[in-house]
Amino acid sequence: MTDKQKLDALCVNTLRTLAMDAVEKANSGHPGAPMGLAPAAYVLFTRHMKHNPKNSSWPDRDRFVLSGGHASALLYSVLHLTGYGLTLDDLKNFRQWGSKTPGHPEYRHTNGVEVTTGPLGQGVANAVGMAMAERHMAARYNQTGHTIVDHHTYVICGDGDMMEGVAAEAVSLAGHLALSKLICLYDDNGISIEGKTDITFTEDVEARFKACNWNTITVANGNDPDAIDAAITKAKSQDEKPTLILMKTNIAYGSPGKQDTADAHGAPLGKDEIRLTKKNLGWPEDAEFLVPEEAAAVFAACIAKGADAENLWQDRFSAYTKAHPDLTKLWVDGVSGFLTFGWDEGLPTFAATDAAIATRAASGKVLNALAEKLPALIGGSADLAPSNNTFIKNEKEFQKGSYDGRNIRFGVREHAMGAIMAGMFVHGGVRPYGGTFLVFADYMRPAIRVASLMHLPLIYVFTHDSIAVGEDGPTHQPVEHVASLRAIPNLTVIRPGDASETLDAWKVALKLTDGPTALILSRQNLPVSDRSQAEGSVRSGAYILKNTDGKPDVILIGTGSEVHLCVKAADILAEKGVKVRVVSMPSWELFEMNQQNYKDWVLLPDVKKRVVVEAGISMGWEKYAGDEGVIIGVDTYGASAPGGTVLKNYGFTVDNVVEKTLTLLGKAE
Repeated sequence: MTDKQKLDALCVNTLRTLAMDAVEKANSGHPGAPMGLAPAAYVLFTRHMKHNPKNSSWPDRDRFVLSGGHASALLYSVLHLTGYGLTLDDLKNFRQWGSKTPGHPEYRHTNGVEVTTGPLGQGVANAVGMAMAERHMAARYNQTGHTIVDHHTYVICGDGDMMEGVAAEAVSLAGHLALSKLICLYDDNGISIEGKTDITFTEDVEARFKACNWNTITVANGNDPDAIDAAITKAKSQDEKPTLILMKTNIAYGSPGKQDTADAHGAPLGKDEIRLTKKNLGWPEDAEFLVPEEAAAVFAACIAKGADAENLWQDRFSAYTKAHPDLTKLWVDGVSGFLTFGWDEGLPTFAATDAAIATRAASGKVLNALAEKLPALIGGSADLAPSNNTFIKNEKEFQKGSYDGRNIRFGVREHAMGAIMAGMFVHGGVRPYGGTFLVFADYMRPAIRVASLMHLPLIYVFTHDSIAVGEDGPTHQPVEHVASLRAIPNLTVIRPGDASETLDAWKVALKLTDGPTALILSRQNLPVSDRSQAEGSVRSGAYILKNTDGKPDVILIGTGSEVHLCVKAADILAEKGVKVRVVSMPSWELFEMNQQNYKDWVLLPDVKKRVVVEAGISMGWEKYAGDEGVIIGVDTYGASAPGGTVLKNYGFTVDNVVEKTLTLLGKAE
């Protein structure tokens, strides 16, 4: 063994033993993958990745995603050794309350972690999103003689990721788009939780990726740093396709009793096995969290190397700012997340005298007006752009050869779309949106949940929002979906009642910075409400749309397409001597952000008679209906018939709202 090979082995085994010790001390975690992947992580971070540990937000850094987030002990060990500020004490505090080293990597929690991962497959899609953002930013901003965007995205994934559908969706799209700066290192160890993968997974992964227009490279020995080095070098040298590097690895490499077994996946090795493993690796058997000086020096070199790389980029960027000041301003807005000055000027307005219009159509008008002012706005639909109204007119498609386009064709890939949007945002420089039918939010839900966990201000455009979808029937008529979205922490759900509220909903969504927004939009045309006497606004979540003199006898609360039913019912009830207040409540989350005095002003506590009207399940509305209120909802599935017919048969008519209100007040005719 040469001196270089000895040093490589020392560095790799430093990673292995740190991960083993962290898991053992926590008495919880996944030691197997870190032990098998240590050579790949070592080579990637010390020889290939362009990164500055002292500035983890440098815009032109390479991105790294650990899709199999259960291998977090490896990532934390690398971040500690390369200078990202994690200490040995942080490693010793692995998986403990308040630590910087949680069980799975968390975005904005641990310095150097690019994205929250854990639910398998999503990290692959996140990486695809990052690579898409890099290509878009490069196409938009690089100019002849001035390159300020030029970096790679690396993702490490395993067999579990490969089995997940979201990874397959993302891989397919990445190949179609020819994202050549995307490199995936596949931890091909043949083991999953239940045993050897051949009990469930016998496909030819390499052939699948080739069929999806990926370049593939095989590393027969995933424990050979030089072979991994050569594979990554080769992957970086080509510019036509993304690359999959298939590394034949050994889970729990070096463990005499647990290497290549499922036992090493999700449980500590145990003190006796750790001693045997360290002996097998030529490591001091009793040493815990040992970092030899020679290994520490190799990893620490990343600090100076990264600083030099960023300084060179800063010189290029300084020259760029002088040569292209206008583009620089847009760059700064995009990377910082600023809303470009004047972004909300010249937007369409809607009046009560206008013709009825579906909120999905109103959304499309607003989106196109916003896109003219916000160059960072980019997105598309899961093959439903004409129905979702998510296409930006007069803009190109984001495709191979036109990465500067702002219209993304996600294809019928809802889950991947959601995870790709997250990857694009965390990359920086863009503000993504994505659309589909509300009923298919189910396909996106895991990605929505993780984006909400990360507090990412993504915008989901969900159209065809109720049983009014009509003839397509119950499979396409969402009834429980709004409630299920409202159940996700950090997600703001807005169901506007007309075109004017839709305009305001978009404004609110763009101003929100602490989590994603779901816009819930109608297929059918809705009248534009008269808001001349309205008190409050959409940004408050609920407001008084129509009031009465003095204390009301009843409060009608509506959302979305049911608001206009409440308004018309109020007029009829007024003729019958009933004092009615109509409250439009497009967003529970926004409403709950208010002080209690505002909430009490809108929903008078001493007015107990309330009628809630929403074409979805009633669950959750009890909070606002109160003990003496009634809820007109849909607590079953829909039916196939024209939308108006379905609504009528399910009780969403002005007459039924009037009847239910009079019955509640004891004035039924």
